[in-house]
Amino acid sequence: MSLQSLLQKKPEHTHTKNEEHDHDHEHEDDDPDHEHGAEATPGKPGWMEHWNLLAALFILAVLLIMEYGFKITLSKPIGFAVNAVAYLLAGSSVLRMAFRKAKRGDIFNEFVLMSVATIGAFAIGEYEEGVAVMVFYTIGEWFQDTAVRRAKASIKALLDIRPDEVTVMRNGSTRVLNPSEVELGETIQIKPGEKVALDGELLSQNSSFNTAALTGESRPDTKYQGEQVLAGMINLNTVSEVKVTSLFKDSKLSKILEMVQDATARKSQTQLFISRFAKVYTPIVFFLALAVVLVPYFFVGNYVFIEWLYRGLVFLVISCPCALVVSIPLGYFGGIGLASKNGILFKGGNFLDVMTKVNAIVMDKTGTLTKGVFKVQQVMPETIDEKDLLRVTAALEKNSTHPVGKAIVEYVGDGIGNTAATNVEEIAGHGLKGTVEGKEVLAGNLKLLKKYNIEYP
Repeated sequence: MSLQSLLQKKPEHTHTKNEEHDHDHEHEDDDPDHEHGAEATPGKPGWMEHWNLLAALFILAVLLIMEYGFKITLSKPIGFAVNAVAYLLAGSSVLRMAFRKAKRGDIFNEFVLMSVATIGAFAIGEYEEGVAVMVFYTIGEWFQDTAVRRAKASIKALLDIRPDEVTVMRNGSTRVLNPSEVELGETIQIKPGEKVALDGELLSQNSSFNTAALTGESRPDTKYQGEQVLAGMINLNTVSEVKVTSLFKDSKLSKILEMVQDATARKSQTQLFISRFAKVYTPIVFFLALAVVLVPYFFVGNYVFIEWLYRGLVFLVISCPCALVVSIPLGYFGGIGLASKNGILFKGGNFLDVMTKVNAIVMDKTGTLTKGVFKVQQVMPETIDEKDLLRVTAALEKNSTHPVGKAIVEYVGDGIGNTAATNVEEIAGHGLKGTVEGKEVLAGNLKLLKKYNIEYP
């Protein structure tokens, strides 16, 4: 798939760079308040971002070892205080989300259910159980965040081919700046072998570009003065000047990167069904748990409220829809991330579903199944010895940066010997002309032959 085709449809939803959440869980809605864990700080280990959770896990482990290993039981007040500290360390983010959602009238979600279940455990004196449920729930969220972050990193590593520096012509001199600092209308300079950092209009007479990163086409594309040049293209031959027509954040490549990183916004049919199902399932679970606590009062002779409250809380925890509504979108995101790690781009989860119905794939682009590197396959000389033809051609093509010319030089290798070309002239869009061993030599395409009235079969 070419990256250019990714622009054919806009995603249904995108995240702004300042948004708090880092992924789309698809729980009940696209909630901008949704935050389970902090975004990993660059250069900082992921576990350090979750020191509070690890501290809670350590406290829980010590308490359980003391109780079941050494039969040491803390007094009620001390036990409550220690467990409460561990509980708040592990569940502060969950409690905060539950409060935000409840304040807006949304009480049927896994955050509220988990908060009710764990606080209820504290209310009946089962402190360690309340802490354990919150700790393991939050650890699951941590693993989920890590999986999503890695998937995004794989996508970004595949797509983010934008250069970090660009040469800008300002006040008669050149300056190397970050592409985001370049303004509209300024002129940037691209040297041979450099990537174009910004979309713009070619000011130079002509230049050849490798557009494989955008189009999937390995054949060089010659652009002429006034034609559009896109970020991500690689300049192949001469120093070129480009007038910037789009800011860094608005370039085609930036839009592609943004769109594919938010590929999970394109929900599959399964994800859409689960989102609808959760809105019905969650309140049912809540009221069933309430029924488990209250209904036995009318039918059980020796009804003990604390005992049935405990059972209701257990039911609430095991029936929480989190595993259901999280695992499916996370599975799609993981699939998109794994595919990107192997060089395959998907626009969204809905396209992963389509792939399950594919029986045959037709590849129409050189460079998709092959490397897109030119190799000489056969030489067919006419009225000239093959070795002489290769030697003379390679001597001329040695002055070219064109991939075909490089392939010829590589094929001939040491066969060039001391043969050299002089008076070499590049004819834009046609080929090369030069003098080799006192004779004029032309090397190029059919347009070059027509230009010099050379007949060919």
